[in-house]
Amino acid sequence: MDVLDLACSELDARAVLREVFGHSEFRAGQRDAIDAVLAGRDAVVLLPTGAGKSSCYQVPAVVAARAGRGTTVVISPLIALMNDQVSGLTGRGIPAAAIHSHQEPEEQREIIGQFVRGELTVLYVSPERAVLPGFKGLLGRTRIAMIAIDEAHCVSQWGHDFRPEYMRLRELREVVDVPTIALTATATPRVMDEVVRSLELRAPAIVRGDFRRPNLAFEVSLLRSDEPRFAATIEALERAGLRQRSGYGRGIVYCSTRKKTETVADRLTSAGFSVGYYHAGRTALARERAVTSFALGKTRVLVATSAFGMGVDYPDVRVIVHFQAPGSLEAYYQEAGRAGRDGEPGTCLLLFGQADLMTQRRLSQGSSGKNEQRGEEALRAIERYATGATCRQRVLCAHFTGTLDHVACERCDACVDPDRVRAAHAERDDDDDAGAPVAVLASAEQQIILDAIGQLPRPVGKLNLARALRGSQSKAMSANGLLRLPQHGHLAAVSEDAIVATIEQLIRERKLVRRGKKYPTVTLPGATTSAPRGRGQAGGSTRGGRATATGIARDLDAYRRKMARQLKWKAYMVFQRATIAAIEKQRPTSHEALARIPGLGVSRIARFGDDILAVVRRHNG
Repeated sequence: MDVLDLACSELDARAVLREVFGHSEFRAGQRDAIDAVLAGRDAVVLLPTGAGKSSCYQVPAVVAARAGRGTTVVISPLIALMNDQVSGLTGRGIPAAAIHSHQEPEEQREIIGQFVRGELTVLYVSPERAVLPGFKGLLGRTRIAMIAIDEAHCVSQWGHDFRPEYMRLRELREVVDVPTIALTATATPRVMDEVVRSLELRAPAIVRGDFRRPNLAFEVSLLRSDEPRFAATIEALERAGLRQRSGYGRGIVYCSTRKKTETVADRLTSAGFSVGYYHAGRTALARERAVTSFALGKTRVLVATSAFGMGVDYPDVRVIVHFQAPGSLEAYYQEAGRAGRDGEPGTCLLLFGQADLMTQRRLSQGSSGKNEQRGEEALRAIERYATGATCRQRVLCAHFTGTLDHVACERCDACVDPDRVRAAHAERDDDDDAGAPVAVLASAEQQIILDAIGQLPRPVGKLNLARALRGSQSKAMSANGLLRLPQHGHLAAVSEDAIVATIEQLIRERKLVRRGKKYPTVTLPGATTSAPRGRGQAGGSTRGGRATATGIARDLDAYRRKMARQLKWKAYMVFQRATIAAIEKQRPTSHEALARIPGLGVSRIARFGDDILAVVRRHNG
């Protein structure tokens, strides 16, 4: 095969990018991939969702067609993806078409004629059609510039979406000897190696893009049952401004099963959202209507299974919620990566519980022994991600690149609020591993704890003390005066659990005493430090050394416990103790005033606001 002059090709590629696609510069990784195939080399491209993989073959396809090299054949797994790509190219004046099973025979014959006559710059076909003898015969009669294999992870049995048809795509090399470019957004180093071997690529250029998505905030909530998941989903959608029927932005909620998809869609509709739903069990017409309504903004939230998948490309998705965890980190990152493609901020929230893993195992029942092992490895990876307390983006980037040299994102929950993440894990561990022994600290560390308690401005709970000694900078530290504690951060090298276990041991040894039953604090024996003011410092007076909560704080606490029972939530999910303290202090008298209370978002004000105001009015007289 003749190789294009590389310098001229570079100039042509820049011109095509600017004049045809309207971009002034290549994104990271695109240039390397384009240079490789224009130089006649094979290439494997790993770029994250939203990083512009399609340009890696579309730009050189136009360059090659202008140079008389022929048509680029793109292997794509989904008809919807093909149609979207064809529409985008023809809209830019590029002759492109797809052959698929949804077309009438006459339409297919017309497209085949255009292909054989060399009138197409790009032709899309499915992997099943690509290996048919009839299509191979067409390839032998047509001038072909390049073969592009999209979603190439499907070739790997270690990938999250293995499709046996992809294994046969190496046969195309027996018909046409042209550069092959394989592209994917979700491949681990192991999958990348298998793609090279299975497709029999020859010394390919390996292009790995930057998997960081600096505009996305990744978050995880560890929730067992559906009720708190509904609450978390509603809150995430409201934070994204999606309750209104119209406006900029949209959201996607992913579920693992069709039944759950419909349940979640019904619940969100009842909560006042404009919602559609999509899964493979619906008719083709119903699916098309759901997608069209979502694309036109008539519904701002789409609840879907992974069937709403490859090729989804909306610029203004502000939030992606995984109501249930998917079966692998690859699937998660591909779906979550559909947020924020316009470069504006987006949120990716994963709701995780052990039941999600059981659901995925049930969905994969019938897998062979080797595939079952791979499935278990994938589930362990997503469990480690969900239950970890380090930067989410670092974990994701390391999973795909195989390296650990990624900087913290400073946007995910583990970066922004590490104390909350650790506390959530501690609560989960308490539930799952009750009674697991934790080593008590040595005498030197015990003395630091005792000295710290002696310096406390007022008694605090053992968990807040432990976090202060580990160096937490959270709001609770400031509210309790713990940032000024001389021992703040002196035990940063030991675990929170170990500090708490040591405090318990010191109480048993009567070196410390516990005060209060409902909201216990710890202090030195015989200390006269004033007791805390009600629950979580919510305010109140002290009588005889005991805290008496104010009427507002007491009534609000009783109200949130009542609502928690009704909703089957935990009390903090109604609103937190710090919120009670702020309400008691500010005495809000309107919904606008409630909006200024920390911890009361739009959803909580809509649900609980009138009742809160009634409590305040009752005590304001």
